[in-house]
Amino acid sequence: MNGFGVLSLVTFFPLLGAVLIAVQNKAADSNARWIALYTTLFTLGASIYVWANFDQANPGFQFVEQVPWLGGAINYKMGVDGISILFVVLTAFLMPFCILASWNSIDFRVKEYMIAFLVLETLMLGVFCALDLVLFYLFFEGGLIPMFLIIGVWGGKRRVYASFKFFLYTLVGSVLMLLAMMAMYWNAGTTDITVLLGHKFPADMQTWLWLAFFASFAVKMPMWPVHTWLPDAHVEAPTAGSVILAGILLKMGGYGFLRFSVPMFPQASVEFAPLVFTLSVVAIIYTSLVALAQEDVKKLIAYSSVAHMGFVTMGIFSLNVQGVDGAIFQMISHGLVSGALFLCVGVVYDRMHTREIAFYNGLVDRMPLYAVVFMLFTMANVGLPGTSGFVGEFLTLLGAFRANTWVAFFATTGVILSAAYALYLYRRMIFGVMKNPELKSITDMNWREIGIFVPLVLLVLLFGFYPAPLLDATAVSVKKLVANHDLAIKAASAALGR
Repeated sequence: MNGFGVLSLVTFFPLLGAVLIAVQNKAADSNARWIALYTTLFTLGASIYVWANFDQANPGFQFVEQVPWLGGAINYKMGVDGISILFVVLTAFLMPFCILASWNSIDFRVKEYMIAFLVLETLMLGVFCALDLVLFYLFFEGGLIPMFLIIGVWGGKRRVYASFKFFLYTLVGSVLMLLAMMAMYWNAGTTDITVLLGHKFPADMQTWLWLAFFASFAVKMPMWPVHTWLPDAHVEAPTAGSVILAGILLKMGGYGFLRFSVPMFPQASVEFAPLVFTLSVVAIIYTSLVALAQEDVKKLIAYSSVAHMGFVTMGIFSLNVQGVDGAIFQMISHGLVSGALFLCVGVVYDRMHTREIAFYNGLVDRMPLYAVVFMLFTMANVGLPGTSGFVGEFLTLLGAFRANTWVAFFATTGVILSAAYALYLYRRMIFGVMKNPELKSITDMNWREIGIFVPLVLLVLLFGFYPAPLLDATAVSVKKLVANHDLAIKAASAALGR
């Protein structure tokens, strides 16, 4: 279709909410909270409408909107397929929980805080809907600014250091991606992603384009060894900032690999798959060992995120249906589980104002409900069967096994290590005798917190026992992606006379 449609409404409605908050009286903090909540709930409803009307049998882009933009050569073009639709819904789903989690914990510059989150939501949704290189880049890079402010203004003691590190790491990689996009335009004569997906770039050019995109997406994931910004950003970010950082922003790297690297540069993807496998296995094992040594609960969960993103990159570059399906499922599951774990940390941090693991013990005596919820998400993080974490890890390992048995073997050790650090954390915080007298007054979760966790608990269990809603949505698009990739490799081999 031409003109603006439902995807533009989903993407830019949070921006409308941000404008509405901006014109409020400075003292109207309560109004800012309610406007932000209603805005994110409406956006969630609109995204569910898109998912409900999405044709799962169609592998192409749907709800396409196109309007001439910059001189006719660059269009404002939006659309979703089976790969991107789930990320749109996940983004819209997590945002109301972020607003609710910040309800009482953020007590200064509330208006600006809510505006930053709503602007960030628009930019994140735009990344997953954009079908033009320039549009994608603007959304992709624009998201740095509100997250930079969220960490730098409302973060912890070392917030300025963490925010600058986050900004500089991700910006440097993206500069190379911008150069690659310019080269793609000069070669293909268009910035339309739907056209570029069918364009055959020269083999030597693919190598450089793949490396340039890899520089950006690897930092965003983040992959080892460019992951060091993530633990600092998580530790200093407010609870809701950590939820979005782990739940959505990390997924942009994986989405970028699926949208650009694999389909547009198939020969380079095969050539560099061993490199990605190596970095993924190192990330899975190394960061799991580092997590075992952490004394800050947020830092431990941050390192576990790097390990789980290792499974994602391993699955994507196994370049088969099981691996790619598993990678997408793992990203959605990780968004729910890691987001919930950071919310769990926020519950006790709001009460005790410390994240030191050694400070807590015996919480089960005073917070039995919290102990049950924390246990469920800890088990999901480990990949316990019956939770969504199991399905994603199993499929990525299955895909990796088909591609390279040694990669799958070493990656499986990460499952054991994740159980070690997760159960060690749970035992130290929840069980044992409550030795700290300050914990005697701690209270269990209130109704607002229970309301936040109930949907997350239900979805993690639902997708653990019944993953079909997610796998069916991605199935046709993933099969098309893998089939087109295989055809491109065969054509390239035939051209070389192999």
